Amino acid sequence: MVSPSLVWFRDDLRLADNPALRAAIDRGEPIVAVFVLDEESPGFRPLGGAARWWLHHSLESLGGRLRDRGGFLVLRRGPAERVVSELADEIDAGAVFWNRRYGGPERSVDAGLKTALRADGIDVTSFAASLLHEPWTVTTGSGTHYSVFTPFWRACVALPAPRTPLAEPRDVAGVDHPPASDALDDWGLLPTSPDWAAGLRETWEPGEPAARRRLTEFLENDLPSYDRARDEPAAGATSLLSPRLRWGELSPFTVWHEAVGVEGAGGFLSELRWREFAWHTLYHSPDLATTNLRPEFDAFPWPPLDPAQLDAWQHGETGVPLVDAGMRELWHTGYMHNRVRMVVASFLVKNLLIDWRLGEEWFWDTLVDADEANNPFNWQWVAGSGADAAPYFRVFNPELQAKKFDPQGLYISQWASDAPTEPIVDLGETRKAALAAYDVVKRAPRGPRGG
Repeated sequence: MVSPSLVWFRDDLRLADNPALRAAIDRGEPIVAVFVLDEESPGFRPLGGAARWWLHHSLESLGGRLRDRGGFLVLRRGPAERVVSELADEIDAGAVFWNRRYGGPERSVDAGLKTALRADGIDVTSFAASLLHEPWTVTTGSGTHYSVFTPFWRACVALPAPRTPLAEPRDVAGVDHPPASDALDDWGLLPTSPDWAAGLRETWEPGEPAARRRLTEFLENDLPSYDRARDEPAAGATSLLSPRLRWGELSPFTVWHEAVGVEGAGGFLSELRWREFAWHTLYHSPDLATTNLRPEFDAFPWPPLDPAQLDAWQHGETGVPLVDAGMRELWHTGYMHNRVRMVVASFLVKNLLIDWRLGEEWFWDTLVDADEANNPFNWQWVAGSGADAAPYFRVFNPELQAKKFDPQGLYISQWASDAPTEPIVDLGETRKAALAAYDVVKRAPRGPRGG
């Protein structure tokens, strides 16, 4: 009897180097591929608007690529534990395969589903696919997790080299009678009233083929000058691979192995390790988006929120040119240069004295590359409350940053030529206020929060 294999796609929307898909193909039975839009399981964070836009187009691409190889992609919506279990029963699956996730609520769902399916006599196997080193494999000599990047990096380097990427399959044989699927358009992932995604469409082409092209372009044209030019927002030297990695259109193994032999790759590979460190931190601190990693920051005296200042920051109306340029780039493209991300985050937290969590929420909604680990991890790093964080008293001066990294004003003129010219706050005075607030934190109990 035929016992189909069920492949559950998640943040791994690719055919190449997809261990779950490869295992299903090697099993030799027909394949049913499924993606579940789960916004109902306990603890799951609903996707932001920009992420939903990207997901729609990436699923569209993945579905077409599966059809070209004889397969198909089933779309279902609801709590994943129930939906996947019901689909496995519906097709009389003999095996279920997926690639692992590392957020707390996701791991809980996956563990429960794995137990339930195995109790029903179904083989279930999960794989490492989105991180070079899974969080539990990188530990200190005493067996604890790292909270400082440099020793984490050294520990990763001491581990066996990341595995070789798996080849893209030529054929993905589906079952003769595919199960029912939702229509992608019915999920309402795209904005309509209003349609604010014109800038995203101008900037991005989601999907695995476009991701593959961008990686090739970056390695051939930009990587040799990456270390020199990556801090200059007008230079166009960044990889633009972050949304590709966030959605798994590229695997980190593919990126690592293709970059590692290229001259000047050191800085770029360090950024991949920083991504790993963020996920390492989330794995051990699942409430990363809502809770200060350093408990002494719970004592930080945030003043009452000024909604007008938050709104000015969100929409690039602060009167601080580099900040406004970054926020307008974000609104138009769903992306912001990394150097500028640090500047705008520092301005929000340390000049406006607005809680980092409000900035994190805005980025979550507007970034195409926002994920559960990197977005809150980097906000906490800038705020001073996170792992290996920049000291709170390190306040990025946006005027000096502009002089150093955008000396000709090319980036600012591109994105903020018509922005206000009068700052909404005095940079010097607000820096003093931030340092005074930090004195309260310095007197609070110190040390990392247990994870």
